[in-house]
This record gives sequence, structure tokens and C-alpha cells, in this order.
Amino acid sequence: MFRTPRVPAATALLTALLVGFGVVAGVAGCGKAGSPPGKGPAADELPTYQVARDFRLPASPTWTRAKKRGYFVVGVKEDQPYLGQRDPATGVYSGFDIEIARMMSASLGLDPRTIRFRTIASANRETALQNGQIDYYVGTYTINDNRKKLVGFAGPYYMAGQSLLVRRDENDIHGPEDLTGRRVCSAAGSTPYQRIKADYPTAVLVAYDTYSVCVDNLLTYQVDAVTTDDAILIGYAAKAPDELKVVGRPFSKEPYGIGVPRGDTALRFAMDDALEARQKNGDWKRAYEATLGLSGVPAPQPPPIDRYPAS
Repeated sequence: MFRTPRVPAATALLTALLVGFGVVAGVAGCGKAGSPPGKGPAADELPTYQVARDFRLPASPTWTRAKKRGYFVVGVKEDQPYLGQRDPATGVYSGFDIEIARMMSASLGLDPRTIRFRTIASANRETALQNGQIDYYVGTYTINDNRKKLVGFAGPYYMAGQSLLVRRDENDIHGPEDLTGRRVCSAAGSTPYQRIKADYPTAVLVAYDTYSVCVDNLLTYQVDAVTTDDAILIGYAAKAPDELKVVGRPFSKEPYGIGVPRGDTALRFAMDDALEARQKNGDWKRAYEATLGLSGVPAPQPPPIDRYPAS
């Protein structure tokens, strides 16, 4: 049996969050719409990235096509606060992943202001890269061996880990060992969902297509926790710090990479070089502090680049 919200601001906050996340579906029982939380990446405080002059990469068919058309087409997420989020009013994308995408464009000789961002769902990432719908993908994309059989990965540029998001008034959940009999929400078919199912079978799993719907259910007391990568959860908690919190330590390692077409090794290695250069000159840290850093979590050390050989 579901409990009713004990926090008077819950429905207004929920509506505000859904507007901010671009969720169109109605919410039963919600009152009048509130205003989306104002805290977030400010356009005038984001770093600018010097565009490489006279850059050439003729060995990369992806780069060659982009150079000819004058811009990159980049696949991203649109509902992950401080990582990859699209403003439904302006259509502008913002977040740490968006900044990584812009860095890469600048390093590869194309002005990042020319990027055409395209929202691509997790389930369609490999297909979008394989059929040329996008040139590269930056969107909480965990590098693993199975995916390497389908696409290439530059990076990693960030090391995430699976964690738990709960309501601020929840005092009994501190880690996955506390999930027995508790309703836990994650994205259907996702790695976090599968890990809870396999390693913590006494939890009651609930699945939806997006994490924003899971957060909806958390705020309205229909589930007790949301689980996915801590970077994603930090963003949601930062949007509603009085209502939500991330608890415990991460219980997995999720190296985020930039997805590229599998055969385009030249592009992958050029992006590896670009990531290392942007880490050394401080751009990586400045991008983090202007986006994910607004959550109050300090910038970590970026993970080492994995220059795995061409196959």
C-alpha cells in the first residue's frame, strides 16, 4: 500500500521537476505547477574552449563528413540534471556531458557552437552510431566489453558508480543491503536494474523507461529508492536538495566513455588525445565545477584514458 506524501511541498516540487526534466506525461493528484528550481548551469559561467586551428584528421571518415558539413551531430541525453538536460522552453542542452561534447568539437577543429545535439535513448545508442545518425555520443555511456563489439569508446572521461537516491526523510536506507522488502526503481533493462535483481533479490524492483519517472514515484512515496549511477543521482538531488539525498558509497564502477563508430579508430584516438589535453589545461575541471560541481560534490580525479588497440 502506498503512503501519501507527508511533505506539503511535494506535489509542487514534483511538477516543477517534471517541467524541468521535460516530462510531458501528466501526474495524477498534482496541484498547480510550480517553478523549476533555479539552481543550475549558468550559460555565462560555462567555460569556453579554444578551437584547434588547421586541425586535420583525414583517416577518420566521421571527421571528414563532419568537416564537410561544418558541424558534428552529437547524441546526448535530455533528462539528466547537470549531466545532459534539455530546457523544454529554449531547446538548449546543458550539463557536464554536454561540455565534454563541446570540448571534443573544439579539439577536432569545429566550433562547439555549431554542434547539432540529438536526443538518443540508451537503447538506441549503438544503432545511432552504426547507421551514421550521429557522429559521436556523450551521455552517461558506460564502457564495457560487450558494447566494444558494437561501437568504439574514447575515454573514459568520468568514473561513476551505482548508488541510491532516497527522500530526505528516509533514515533506514544507507546502502543496497538495506533494500529488503523496499520498492526500488530503475530503468527497465538497465545495468543497475540487473545488478539489483542479481545481487539483492530481496528488494522489490520497479522499472520504468526513464529515471525521471522513477524520481516522480520517489517524491510521491510510491517507491522507496531510485538506483542508477551516482553522477545521475547527484544531479537529481541537487535539483531538490531539501527533498532528496544520495546515500551510501557507490557499489559498482561505471567508466563513462564517448561512443564513436566502431571502425573509426582515428577518431577514437584523437578524442583520447583531446581528453588528456583538456584535463591537463584545466578545462575538464572547469566544466565539472560549472555543472556537476553545483551539487556540492567536489571534482574528482579524472580516470586514466584506456587506449585499447584497434580490433
